[in-house]
Amino acid sequence: MSGSCPCHHGELLQGAFRGTDGVLRPGLVTLPYPGRRVHARFEPGPGPSITVGPGHRPKAARAAALTRARLADGVGGRVVLSGGVAPGLGMGSSTADVVATIRAVACGHGVQLAAAEIARIAVAAEAASDPLMFDDVRVRLFAPRDGHVLETLADALPPLRVVGSVLGGPVDTPATAPPLRHERAYAILLARLRAALDRGDAAGVARVATASARLNRSDLGPLLRAAERAGALGVQVAHSGNVAGLLLDPADDPGAAAAALRAEGLPVTGAFLVGDLVPA
Repeated sequence: MSGSCPCHHGELLQGAFRGTDGVLRPGLVTLPYPGRRVHARFEPGPGPSITVGPGHRPKAARAAALTRARLADGVGGRVVLSGGVAPGLGMGSSTADVVATIRAVACGHGVQLAAAEIARIAVAAEAASDPLMFDDVRVRLFAPRDGHVLETLADALPPLRVVGSVLGGPVDTPATAPPLRHERAYAILLARLRAALDRGDAAGVARVATASARLNRSDLGPLLRAAERAGALGVQVAHSGNVAGLLLDPADDPGAAAAALRAEGLPVTGAFLVGDLVPA
């Protein structure tokens, strides 16, 4: 009786986008982080409530209660979480906890919930959610406050190597109001991302990610200098946290990018491949 959920490495694009209904909504395209997952184990127990641990996990606890309420003849017990990433860096730690918990509780009741239903429960539990309940490699523009996909952009990212870093320590990452600035710029970036994905153009994807990072953060000097020093295709950041990365062609040497980050006083947290999902 278990469930799991992947984490992510910040965003490639985040902003405000108009859907087919004309409503301006926050939307994001996450960068996958292969190999990092939260695992949850559900242990049935006496009483109607479900506790979640170890530690204080209020969002996951709300998700457990909402999932139990969603299921007929729901039983209580305990969810034990393991794995994942450090919280507060913008890597989807809370959403991964929430989704893994939902899956484990549902599994404990003999039910497998669809991704869309998990998304609705996740948003109810944490106010805004990352699209981590979709386990395939499709590239999606996701509405984090509504819990639904605004647009499926591609079947997969073109191959990219990411050399990770952080721009600071953990921060509180609450759900934010829809970002109304730069609406036109975000529409242009989304169109450019669609075109780059259609071409399988990794450099084009990296340019969009860099432009989105510039629109959302003002502290990118060291990261951008490291990218130029290393000859990287671009950069990506978490728009509500401090995780960041240099985006490279898969054939490029990650050692040079790591050295460039360190030369700018930035730590190196690792390297990985996305697109073909081959571990670095």
